[in-house]
Amino acid sequence: MGRAFLVVIDSVGIGGAPDAGTFFNGDVPDTGANTLGHIIAACATGQAEEGRSGPLQVPHMMALGLGAAVKLASGQAVDGPEPHGTWGAATEVSRGKDTPSGHWELAGLPVPWEWHYFPDETPAFPDDVVAAVCTAAGTTGILGNCHASGTTVIADLGAEHLRTGWPICYTSADSVFQIAAHEDHFGLDRLLQLCADVAPLLHDMKVGRVIARPFVGEVGNFQRTGNRKDFAILPPAPVLTNRVQDAGRAVYAVGKIGDIFSMQGIDEVRKGDDRTLMRHLGDLIREAADGSLTFANFVEFDSLYGHRRDVSGYARHLEWFDTELGVLLGQLREDDMLLVTADHGNDPTWVGTDHTRERVPVLVAGKGAGTLGQIAFTDVAALVLEHLGVAQ
Repeated sequence: MGRAFLVVIDSVGIGGAPDAGTFFNGDVPDTGANTLGHIIAACATGQAEEGRSGPLQVPHMMALGLGAAVKLASGQAVDGPEPHGTWGAATEVSRGKDTPSGHWELAGLPVPWEWHYFPDETPAFPDDVVAAVCTAAGTTGILGNCHASGTTVIADLGAEHLRTGWPICYTSADSVFQIAAHEDHFGLDRLLQLCADVAPLLHDMKVGRVIARPFVGEVGNFQRTGNRKDFAILPPAPVLTNRVQDAGRAVYAVGKIGDIFSMQGIDEVRKGDDRTLMRHLGDLIREAADGSLTFANFVEFDSLYGHRRDVSGYARHLEWFDTELGVLLGQLREDDMLLVTADHGNDPTWVGTDHTRERVPVLVAGKGAGTLGQIAFTDVAALVLEHLGVAQ
């Protein structure tokens, strides 16, 4: 039986979302945001990196139809070869531009409710949430209680955290409640247990994720570690992973997929930074069982470059991914399908530091050349199920 590899390059939007004007970064609507299109333009004009000019070098994704998908989604013309893959552009209907909304819908389930977002003010959290955190942590208070950048908040409050032992709690424009704590001084296991204890309360409020954000180091040199863990709200209905697993097939999760779906329908998880995840994906292309699904997320496009508005770093990461993708494509079996898509945008040329509402590319290897046109996020799940021969 053929196998399917569904790869999400986190935040690589291609502009053109019809409802972008109803989503904002601060006071600025997302109308006109185009993560990939603006990176391509910045590279071509030398604005992506000092001393560099010329096109973004992503030949394998271009050959699958990436440039054509950008033009279809946003109207921006992109030079590239005639696609030899099956390509299209997908539009989201869930009222969110975040990780759970995008991934759930790619897996066939639009979010059936409005997420809860915390106000952009200080304090950001209601008294009952603060009290629950204090009770679970065994402290008399919390730090932060605001919207903040994760790296900035530990730099600003890390010293006070070490002095008081209070957890650092913050949020963003997404539906998230994040808790940062020092792995040694506060304890990693204690932080994970704290997040697990308060997650039910936050999930009842329809907050999508409680995220543990451990860090290490000393004052003036704090660094987040790879031990992040997302405690996500359970999908309210079966998703792609459930359907494949219920059909008796193996489901492998690479990256944060296991956290996003709260391990629903997942047999095995492999984690690490993006380069480690690429090795895991290569191993699974060689080893995954017949008829299986591998669902992967490469998060550093979003976490390291999109939110930090690092155009140069984003461009380099795209080029690294494309080079590795070329190797993977050469290792696919004749009856395999590999599909590359994204979950939302995060235009590094845009205002603010938040996600941007965009369409996403859908690039399919293993199905020949063809055009999907404008499709829905949920059609991605349908493509995978059809390839695997699993009932929709």
